[in-house]
Amino acid sequence: MSDANIVTQAEKAARSEWVARHFAPDGEAPFSFDYGGKPWADMRQSWNVQYHTRAVNNQRLEHTLTYQDPTTALELRCVAVEYLDFPTVEWTLYFRNAGTSETPILADIQALDTRLPHPAKGGFRLHHHVGSPCKPYDYMPIETALQPKADVTITTSGGRPSNSDFPYFNLAGPDQGVILVVGWPGQWAARFTQDEGADLRVRAGMELTHFRLLPGEQVRSPLIVLQFWQGERLRSQNIFRRWMLAHNLPRPGGQLPSPHLAACSSHQYGEMVNADEASQMLFIDRYLEERLGLDYWWMDAGWYPGNGWPNTGTWEVDKKRFPRGLRAITDHAHERGVKSIVWFEPERVTPGTWLYEQRPEWLLGADGGTKLLNLGNPEAWHWLAEHIDRFLVEQGVDLYRQDFNIDPLPYWRANDAWDRQGITEIGHVTGYLAYWDELRRRHPNMLIDSCASGGRRNDLETMRRAVPLLRSDYIFEPVGQQCHTYGLSFWLPAYGSGMISGDTYIFRSVLCPFLNACWDLRRKDLDYAAMRGLLAEWREIAPLLLGDYYPLTPYSLESDAWMAWQFDRPDLGQGMALFFRREKSPTPGMEVVLQGLDPQAEYEVSLSIIPGQATTKRLSGKELPRQRVTLPEAPGSALLRYRGVG
Repeated sequence: MSDANIVTQAEKAARSEWVARHFAPDGEAPFSFDYGGKPWADMRQSWNVQYHTRAVNNQRLEHTLTYQDPTTALELRCVAVEYLDFPTVEWTLYFRNAGTSETPILADIQALDTRLPHPAKGGFRLHHHVGSPCKPYDYMPIETALQPKADVTITTSGGRPSNSDFPYFNLAGPDQGVILVVGWPGQWAARFTQDEGADLRVRAGMELTHFRLLPGEQVRSPLIVLQFWQGERLRSQNIFRRWMLAHNLPRPGGQLPSPHLAACSSHQYGEMVNADEASQMLFIDRYLEERLGLDYWWMDAGWYPGNGWPNTGTWEVDKKRFPRGLRAITDHAHERGVKSIVWFEPERVTPGTWLYEQRPEWLLGADGGTKLLNLGNPEAWHWLAEHIDRFLVEQGVDLYRQDFNIDPLPYWRANDAWDRQGITEIGHVTGYLAYWDELRRRHPNMLIDSCASGGRRNDLETMRRAVPLLRSDYIFEPVGQQCHTYGLSFWLPAYGSGMISGDTYIFRSVLCPFLNACWDLRRKDLDYAAMRGLLAEWREIAPLLLGDYYPLTPYSLESDAWMAWQFDRPDLGQGMALFFRREKSPTPGMEVVLQGLDPQAEYEVSLSIIPGQATTKRLSGKELPRQRVTLPEAPGSALLRYRGVG
């Protein structure tokens, strides 16, 4: 989907004006830091500056500002990208010591430090979301009014970027605003300070920076994204979703990843601890035998030797259970048209494993406890890239899944001296991103799945390289699943979740672009016809889930509520809406107003309570928006679909 018919020229002009004001040699730099105990703004005029711009392609301009301190030879490079088809700009800072001795202390680096004018009417309201702490309220939307003298700080926790709070924000005035995103798979912080009746100061960056740079050393800041919008806030969220699809989602083989069905036997074999070659082949065959349309077979944690999950650090196949390696299973799948997913968690290293015993110099942490593989260590990075690349090739793996089940922040900070605070984190984050870039370079057709105890690493830098096939470790329960979709869809168009039930209400509660089936296919008493019907319904609507998103009801975790949302594909002239009447809801019906429709068009509309059974009628674009849905039983669900005709 493009920006056509949604981004206005006024919004693009606002972006261009902001870029011209902030990314010129004498512009208002939208970042700040202290150097040698003094604000950089106070010494900036004495630094040499160079400016360069180039066209990346017909949709992006790159602006590079390079500043150099003539005294210490510290070089600061700000690389900004202006998206010409969207009202969006992003930038990253790079600091390099070009001298022969250590620099003075660099501290309090704010990759974003700017002021937004106070709205003429009303004030700013900050729209933000919970991260993914593995709760029913993962991704819950929050609205915070920024009153005069307000000082609001939001951070993640533990070093995983969406552990507690989501690094995506929308600062909304009455009729315009700015979306802000902090792209940093580490410990970020954002601060919003409202002067009384004046501007709003916005700062964001790493939570802690206080370090010297060694000769030749270079570090980077978090990625900052700003998107300017006018009109309605919900419209701005759909502009952002379109920008994500157009410029951010990974494209293995040059194509956006298609919705797919993956399946695993983790819930039957204790992850993969009790699995073997025969069990995995059996499940693959059973999915195909029951005509369930399996796209990927997922081999989860525990396929390596030792005590299995949760121990990690020996990344070799357990030959006692898999004497022919995982290759026998992936070959079996490939012969049947099924691809493979294999789970890894290379950063967490437990006692008794190969990395723990053989390469202690690569690890951070105290002896006897769990340690962290330091991806800022060049030798560790090189070993990991080579080892995993060889494994993927030898074992025939099609999709690489990386998990991350510890908080890295204590390990990073314990490794830093007083004058090197933040260096270990920067090194690890930079190494992690470079590692995935290397895997993608070597395997250009391979998709990466990002997991971190569910969705705790869903920052923008990660989402440019991967998709979260499991958006949260809180799975299956329908109310939580509905709420996860409701909240996450404001920001990410592509994500997945797990499902284990063939019940229509529960299944529809989990509907995502990517589905992960956890059915026990050894059982012959399951209603496979119903499961096929549910999957057929999902496959028909899955492409619509990448469209514009409209919540149709308020957010609620209550068991007596209704919840509904809509996905609209104006490029296809199609859309869908899902309605849920929860278990204790006393109300059999509800009315909503559908969004994004063409009043001049005619639509074919179908409403399905039971998959495969629908009532169909034709309505004009003026008649269609107001819809009343009745569900006589609770819990219950309904799927409404529409497509333009004529």
